[in-house]
Amino acid sequence: MKSLLKIMLTLALGFAATFIVIKSTGLITVEKIRVWLDAAQSANPLYVSTVVTALLFADLFIAVPTLTVMILGGYFLGPLLGAVSAITGLLLAGVCGYWISRRYGYLLVNFLIKDPDKRREAIETFQNHGAVVILLARAMPILPEVSACLAGITRMRFVKFLALWLISSVPYAIIASYSGAISTLENPTPAIYSAIGLTAFFWIGWLTFKKMRLTK
Repeated sequence: MKSLLKIMLTLALGFAATFIVIKSTGLITVEKIRVWLDAAQSANPLYVSTVVTALLFADLFIAVPTLTVMILGGYFLGPLLGAVSAITGLLLAGVCGYWISRRYGYLLVNFLIKDPDKRREAIETFQNHGAVVILLARAMPILPEVSACLAGITRMRFVKFLALWLISSVPYAIIASYSGAISTLENPTPAIYSAIGLTAFFWIGWLTFKKMRLTK
């Protein structure tokens, strides 16, 4: 377990570093995203869809407030196109993270864990519990990208990963987009409740999983 946590922590620190850089430079902020989407909508709604998809895909490489982007996507595009754009972006990020890690992830693992037995243990640990990690990863930022990379590193079957990723991402994107669509600047309550509810749901899932493990 310690070996797996070492890999997860290294990946998480890598993603967190991009968040710190983005935050400190102000390159991407919620206000800038809103302005970009507003400007894109003035030209063509399809541009908004492209921006939403691109931002969610970019979250694999740089820290992006994914839930906020999806809510804003629903606000500017409506529930249907907003959800489709969000799902597309999340899917691209997950699949790309999986395949990049499947191809090159061994370099990181071999660098971090010299002992072959410990490497094998780390892989087996994720293979045993990775499905739950992917399903509940949206409880916190960074973890979804980490889980996708770990799935590739441990060579989880792609069909299995894809199914788990979609089960986790599709309802999340639909709820976030719909809450954005029914929210207004004067009444942002649906978006706020949605953000709180989604986070609480995944955290309750984590606590339940942890409790079940402890009782075994």
